[in-house]
Amino acid sequence: MVARVIAEMSRPSVPGLFFRILIVSLIFPCWRAGAQESPYIVTYDHYLEEPGSLEVEYFSTFGTQHEGNDFHAFWTEFEYGTTAWWTTELYLDGQTTFHDSTVFTGFRVENRFRLLQREHLVNPVLYVEYEQISGADKILKEIEGHDVEADLATSNGASRKEHKHELELKLLLSSTFKGWNAAVNPIVTKNLLPSEPWEFAYAIGASRPLALRASPNRCNFCLENFVAGVEMYGGLGNTQSAGLHDTSHYLAPAVAWNLPSDWTFRLSSGFGLNDNSHRLLLRWGLSREFPGFSEIVRRLVGGRP
Repeated sequence: MVARVIAEMSRPSVPGLFFRILIVSLIFPCWRAGAQESPYIVTYDHYLEEPGSLEVEYFSTFGTQHEGNDFHAFWTEFEYGTTAWWTTELYLDGQTTFHDSTVFTGFRVENRFRLLQREHLVNPVLYVEYEQISGADKILKEIEGHDVEADLATSNGASRKEHKHELELKLLLSSTFKGWNAAVNPIVTKNLLPSEPWEFAYAIGASRPLALRASPNRCNFCLENFVAGVEMYGGLGNTQSAGLHDTSHYLAPAVAWNLPSDWTFRLSSGFGLNDNSHRLLLRWGLSREFPGFSEIVRRLVGGRP
């Protein structure tokens, strides 16, 4: 058995390469993460992925639906630290609408660029995302323009026929002081094909670890491993009709549990603040960071004598 594993890891083929990466990730589960993860699921702070590190994340959203079926939307993220000032991500989206069907709804490519090298009172990050999704997408990663609950009541068979090619821009403004983080994200989006008006949105959040002083012993349930916070997010209309009319908004308490083994678990309950909103958006996510991933891949691809 050992000989077969060694032989498989020595193959230069693409399947063999992925097998080697998987074996390495299982053999070395003790890689340490560079920093605590925030509890935010919609809001972004200014922290980027460590250069050369890969973070793999899975998120779910359960949403209630008036005049339609409840749904479970899910997405997987692959976040890579390209440089100290540039992080890139790939999203793969899908959803299950109860008593309907399960569909793949598209992909997103995200890039975040830190505009100031050093830490400041307010730290700006430019966010640029391209989305190629169908009208059946329900992950609700952000609430834009005049997005309201009724938009998601359409059956999957009908909504998946709509195709969106969207450009999304955010300015991530974030500050950390005495353990507290505050983040504000103004958002603009535009469906490129067919061309539609620019839509406006926002997300704001605040969070803090339950303890700032680290325990001298390695532990899973120490207070410093938990970060609690709250988010608020919603739409602000578009260039033709800006404002709060026919928009939806949510308030979402959230918590993150950062384990010493580089795993992070997030839980968030979003409550609709007006009649246009879903009553509940229950979100949870699981992620793991692989520091030094680029160096490991480089060694695997290059091989060793």
